[in-house]
Amino acid sequence: MNRQSQPILTPGQFLTILRGHPRRWLVPAAAVALLAGVYALVRPATWEASQALIVRNEAANSQESLGKFSQSDEMKTVQETILELVKSRKVLADALREVPPPANRKPAGEAWPTDRDVAELRKAVKLSPPKGAEFGTTEILYVEVRATSRPRAIALVAAICDQLEPRFQQLRDARAQSMIRELEKAAALARHDLAESTTRLSGIEQEVGSDLGELRGLEGGNSGDSALRRTVAEIRNELRGAEAAQRLSEELLVFLKAAQLDTDRLVATPNRLLESQPALKRLKDGLVDAQLRSAELLGRMTDRHPLVQAARESEQQIARHLHGELATATSGIQLESRLYADRVAMIEAQLETATGQLDRLAAERADYANLTAETQNRSQLLERAEQKLAEARVSQATAKAASLIGRVDGPEAGINPVGPARSMIVLAGLAGGLLVGLGTLLMTVELAPPAPTHSSPARPTDHAAHGARRCPPTSHGNGHQKNGHTETAAEPPGALSLKQALARLAATGANGN
Repeated sequence: MNRQSQPILTPGQFLTILRGHPRRWLVPAAAVALLAGVYALVRPATWEASQALIVRNEAANSQESLGKFSQSDEMKTVQETILELVKSRKVLADALREVPPPANRKPAGEAWPTDRDVAELRKAVKLSPPKGAEFGTTEILYVEVRATSRPRAIALVAAICDQLEPRFQQLRDARAQSMIRELEKAAALARHDLAESTTRLSGIEQEVGSDLGELRGLEGGNSGDSALRRTVAEIRNELRGAEAAQRLSEELLVFLKAAQLDTDRLVATPNRLLESQPALKRLKDGLVDAQLRSAELLGRMTDRHPLVQAARESEQQIARHLHGELATATSGIQLESRLYADRVAMIEAQLETATGQLDRLAAERADYANLTAETQNRSQLLERAEQKLAEARVSQATAKAASLIGRVDGPEAGINPVGPARSMIVLAGLAGGLLVGLGTLLMTVELAPPAPTHSSPARPTDHAAHGARRCPPTSHGNGHQKNGHTETAAEPPGALSLKQALARLAATGANGN
């Protein structure tokens, strides 16, 4: 059994259908075109006006070039703030109060402007950078406003800019006042903390007194000699000298006591011990010289020779003087030894005092260093707070005196309304109507089945049915008349509309898969 062939629409059949059913496509096309024409006639014209603005940074707080933004993020933040202000209710409402309401607005007993008017203007206002740019990359901005007439669009964009500048100044002033209040609190707290630490530091300095310089030298980590450390070093050197002199006198005293018992031992005494006793040293040298002279004479003469006896007499006389001088020197050395002992004790007391003073300063060095660092830190905090407070006050003063927003020329509007022209709307409606009409025609018309592709002869019933469909109905023959109307033969089962043909194609494809 052969599958039934699907209907195929040829260009000739399409033209035949267009001529055979003109109402099916002309009526929708005319209706859509008529609606488009009515819309083009009643559609209000939309005009767009723009005002170029330039934004700069605050000159007082600029670290680099005056009025320039140091970073693009900073510029972007300012521009986004301006964007929010442009769409704010206060700016839009004040701008609408400056511009009279449109002539076609019917009074509703409400004050101008209403919330609806502000909302409609907010939709019509746009703030954007130049074409191809983004926020934060350029200092130029465009305020664009759309209205029903060209003069109203220009007036609205001018009024919005007039309200934007003072509103932005008010915002800067409010921000500066908030910063001033905050920085005043911070400066007062830093000033109080600095006074408290300064009082504690002053108490330590008063306790130290005259040694404040030495304490500051220790706190500063000064590796050089300070006055107190030099004093300690000098006392220690003096103590070493006194102790050496004391030991020397004690040794000399021992030798002198021994020499009193044996004069010959004095000859063996080192000369360094006798440097403090010049008379004793001279007698010792004279005794040595006399002994040498006697020895020399005994080498040439006998003991009874007058010269030998004279030399021995001289030697004995020097020894007697030496013995007497030894007693005197011993008394003097004993006194000198006691003096040296007292001096050593006094120097040791001085050294102990100076060392104790240095130890006390070293013990307070850590607290003093911490207090000094704390005071310096709080002083720097106070300095920074006062500097920021001064900058905030400058910002507040400049916010009231100058605006950061400048206008470039005046408002500009095009010579033609924005959007498509009326002729374009009508042409688009006509084209859309034709498409709707053709679509309606193709969805509702019935298509004839194509000729069979196999070579078997057509069945008589098919030819009969085909002939019956082509023959016009008559009141006799095969036609039947019922209630005054002529009833034609039933259409063959292959005649389908485009919608039915598409549905059958989809079903056939699903069965084939």
